[in-house]
Amino acid sequence: MNDLDERWPQERFRRLRQSADPGIDKVVAEYMRAQPPGRDALELVKEVVAELGAAKRAARDPDAEPPATKIFDALDFSKELPEWGNDRELLARGQAVFADYGLYQSAALFFACLPMAYAEVSSAKVLAGVSNLASHALTRRVAETGQMLVDVMGLKASDSLQPGGPGHTTAIGLRILHSFVRALVDERYGDTWDTERFGPPVNQELLLATLFDFSVVTWEAMETMGVVLTREERAANLYTWSVFGHLMGIEVCREGPLTLDDVEPVSARLGRLLESSEEGRLLMSVMLREMEAFMPLGWRKMPRSLVHWIFRDAPYGAHRVPELLAVPAPAWWFTALFAVARAAHRASWLAGPLDGVIRWLVRKAGRHIVVAMIDRYSDGQAAFRIPDELARAWRIRQSRAAVKARAIRRNVRTRLRAPARGRKGPHSDSPT
Repeated sequence: MNDLDERWPQERFRRLRQSADPGIDKVVAEYMRAQPPGRDALELVKEVVAELGAAKRAARDPDAEPPATKIFDALDFSKELPEWGNDRELLARGQAVFADYGLYQSAALFFACLPMAYAEVSSAKVLAGVSNLASHALTRRVAETGQMLVDVMGLKASDSLQPGGPGHTTAIGLRILHSFVRALVDERYGDTWDTERFGPPVNQELLLATLFDFSVVTWEAMETMGVVLTREERAANLYTWSVFGHLMGIEVCREGPLTLDDVEPVSARLGRLLESSEEGRLLMSVMLREMEAFMPLGWRKMPRSLVHWIFRDAPYGAHRVPELLAVPAPAWWFTALFAVARAAHRASWLAGPLDGVIRWLVRKAGRHIVVAMIDRYSDGQAAFRIPDELARAWRIRQSRAAVKARAIRRNVRTRLRAPARGRKGPHSDSPT
């Protein structure tokens, strides 16, 4: 047995799966006991989501209204970063990976990271059940995830993970939100939740998997897209996510950061979690339907096509994700394009131009996805917004006039697509 096997034995993963966050769970349990009769966990989850939005607005703007109620009073939002996690230069380099490759990372979030989460059964059960109950919109949770990514990685040298910054506030807030989610799952599922198989909801193994989705899975997806990060960029990015994980209560980030040496053994173990489930297929179907509604005419099937492409040769069993989630077949033109692209790598004079076309497609998809989140969820308790600097870099307009103009174009696309769906039947796929 080598050193890595000793650090990441199967028994450690079993223990992580059966562990939650006892300290914060105790705080939440005491808070819930102090509530007036009749207030259930669902109502409190909604309050936590609203308070987290208010806390992040206050972190960005000192003149913003602070959270209205007292759920967060038990948390220390001034908590300092750990001694090992206060390398500001390394944090800035880790955040720069997002600022420099944001549209690729946006595409990776929706077409790689979220499908990976949906293919883990306990994660899918929580996301499908709690997200729908709390907001009556499965895709709002997707927008909240995208906002988290922006808040944590934000801009170069933004210090967002320092105490008082939006990334720091997000991490602390998510830690308590996860505890309320555990209480809600316990309230809703009771004894029917298979703790022996799944562990407690949002357990430590699942949190580690989520951290890997936002870092390692994202790098691998970007590499498929033609963007290869250097070893230094990957190390800095994983360091930054490890600091976030420490603040969010992830046990394996308690004493120090994850390193590139941890990637292979952890990925191999986490790949064994992938399964098919009714909840996972539902989440994937709803997300694709939402994303494809925002695609331009002739490009509707691009999201599903990207999912197939990204996972085609994915390691550690992840190549099965599209099948596990019943992702519909890709567009014929997409399949043909990537068949040509693969063949072109045997002829170097063709590889360069085709790689450029592929990267352009990915950026286009990423931009449309970000626009979809802005247009759909720019208002409400958990609004999706991106900083002006990123919006300019990504050529995304967020003004009311721009949102209104896009809504008009989207309505036109919907009317044009409706006859094609009608001719083919209510469950068929239009070519556009």
